[in-house]
Amino acid sequence: MKAIILVGGEGTRLRPLTLDTPKQMLEIAGITMLERVVGRLAHFGVTEVVLSLGYRPDVFLEAYPGGYIADVKLTYAVEPEPLDTAGAIRYAAEYAKIRETMIVINGDVLSDIPIDHLLESHRSKGAMASIALVEVEDPSAFGVVPTDSDGRVLAFIEKPAPGTAPTNLINAGTYVIEPEMLALIDPNRRVSIEKEIFPGLVEEGLLYANGYSCYWIDAGTPPTFLKASLDIVSGIFTSPLPANFKVNELGNWQCPHSVVRGEVLPYSYVGHDSYVDHGSRVSQSVISNRVQIGEGVSVSRSVILSGAKLLPGAVVENSIIGENAVIPSSAIILDGSVISHRGMVEEGSTVKGQRIPT
Repeated sequence: MKAIILVGGEGTRLRPLTLDTPKQMLEIAGITMLERVVGRLAHFGVTEVVLSLGYRPDVFLEAYPGGYIADVKLTYAVEPEPLDTAGAIRYAAEYAKIRETMIVINGDVLSDIPIDHLLESHRSKGAMASIALVEVEDPSAFGVVPTDSDGRVLAFIEKPAPGTAPTNLINAGTYVIEPEMLALIDPNRRVSIEKEIFPGLVEEGLLYANGYSCYWIDAGTPPTFLKASLDIVSGIFTSPLPANFKVNELGNWQCPHSVVRGEVLPYSYVGHDSYVDHGSRVSQSVISNRVQIGEGVSVSRSVILSGAKLLPGAVVENSIIGENAVIPSSAIILDGSVISHRGMVEEGSTVKGQRIPT
């Protein structure tokens, strides 16, 4: 079975973390977002993944020079120009010579969607394409998908105005499609699958959908990236943690090669070769690899990415600190702030709800 993962976007919603790093290559609790998506596909029998690339393809090639993630073969389809969702799917499928039923998934979606059930339902109904749906509280930021009793899609409403959606079931960014659908996609321009291809299939009665009650998150924004990281560590989302990590009686995950002198409260994660100094306090947070947490530092509900340094007396709450960033003594980072890779703030400063650099 082959799958296409759409990873070509610039990740603008996650800036500044994505200024030089594709969002799928950011670590979520020790494992890149991409590896988590590929691992989930492998669970359902996918043996080859085609990465539809656009932004910084070199980062992916350098990360996986052997062309595999675990036992899943990687094929790199680099778009010559931005082609939007449908255009990217056609380009990737033709590049990889896919001529059978295929899975397509957005690369920033983490979920427990039962792809085997979606595939079985797709085949039993003779669909041209099938969409996995999940229920959300506010569907106005998503593609809303009402269906009939047989699962046939009645409409595909992209980002309806608040309060106008006919259902809370939304497009979960996981599809099963037939190769015949590719012929509907114009190869010579940008084509949106949500705005052009799916509405056309609705008119022909060839688009089906299945709703699922499961974990689902679009991890492509700072709040959702942070939430996904903490959900994995706390066990809300059952996605794997690195195999050599040990969980203690408090529910904290720690690498055997890290050193903890301070206090680590549930549910937290401390990565390889990281150091948590005396008098410091870490609560419900992810401390990635080679992180230095200085004396008297407080970290709560935050993600500290690899190589970052938090100097004595610093405070980080509900925020994300990028790779190799330095938070100086007595600096306070609060309220969903994001500090870029290699970023710095002034000693003793307070940052609230800001992205640095902007």
